[in-house]
Amino acid sequence: MSVAVNSEVNARRVANVEACFGSSGQPLAAYGRVLVGEGVLVKMCRKKPKPRQFFLFNDILIYGNILISKRRYNKQHIIPLEEVQLQDLEDDGDMRNGWLVKTRAKSFAVYAATNTEKKEWMLHIERCVHDILTKGGKKAATEHAAVWIPDGEAQKCMACQRTQFTMIQRRHHCRACGSVVCASCSTHNYRIAGLGKRPVRVCDKCFASFTLSGMSGVADDGDGIGESNNTNKRETNLGGANGGSNNNESSESDDDEKNTNYDHQPTFYSPTTELSSVGAERLDIGLARAEAGVGSAATTITFGDNNETRSIPFAPGSETQQQMHTHVPAHQQKQFSTAANSATTDLLWHTQS
Repeated sequence: MSVAVNSEVNARRVANVEACFGSSGQPLAAYGRVLVGEGVLVKMCRKKPKPRQFFLFNDILIYGNILISKRRYNKQHIIPLEEVQLQDLEDDGDMRNGWLVKTRAKSFAVYAATNTEKKEWMLHIERCVHDILTKGGKKAATEHAAVWIPDGEAQKCMACQRTQFTMIQRRHHCRACGSVVCASCSTHNYRIAGLGKRPVRVCDKCFASFTLSGMSGVADDGDGIGESNNTNKRETNLGGANGGSNNNESSESDDDEKNTNYDHQPTFYSPTTELSSVGAERLDIGLARAEAGVGSAATTITFGDNNETRSIPFAPGSETQQQMHTHVPAHQQKQFSTAANSATTDLLWHTQS
């Protein structure tokens, strides 16, 4: 991803993402950080699926609530890519084109609008994860948080199979296994590795398993590891996998549901193949655009499908732009060949309508 590092275009993109979150977000500018892509994915939240804006950088994955499409977001969540593990999901009724994003603090399902977009997202994320682990010297996470079962999929306690959930009998999630359980079947808190320093609610089955197994996967330092919920009768309705404020699902409220007409089509700025060896310095979504940078040889970008092939020549130091959506269908992956000094490389490209 070094092709876009420190470029003015990339710096503007990163600054724009930072500005869209405003004071509710964290500073994002960092040396070597590249915005790889962005788009709307449907995230499976505790109560129901909700659209969330995602930003993929070469070292972090960010998502947030959408206040004004492409202009204003809040509830920023930042995930280091070395913690990320993806898992494919099979289509299930209306829930199609999905996969799991598993991290130490929180794991969840997301869904793309089309299978092509799903493949693109997974390809770019996995490539970024691979690069940061192999080239960035980061260490992969060995443990990941449980994926929570959505409230709507459990009408009764998944532990005792007796308690029916009502306005009085509220649902609780075990932070260890993700099951939806009643208060009587989740009477303990436990300190789980990766979920912060505070003990979090677990079901009685997981609590018994932890204590019998010598706390495998559970932090064993400090007091209060096996704290009981009986000491505090206050009903909790935490939505995050770690019970903390930064990854708390309760922060993902319905205040962003006023306008659901979102453009789900993703935009990917950086190709998944290193371009420096072929002299292309930058390629942008929706444009056949490049800057020559190898010797004095001219470079040609060729694009098209089975019915049409077009070429754009340009000389070193010059820049050529051409709108792609007038020539090729949107929502398709395109193979582009960039040649310079007799070297070629294939790129996965997503056109923009």
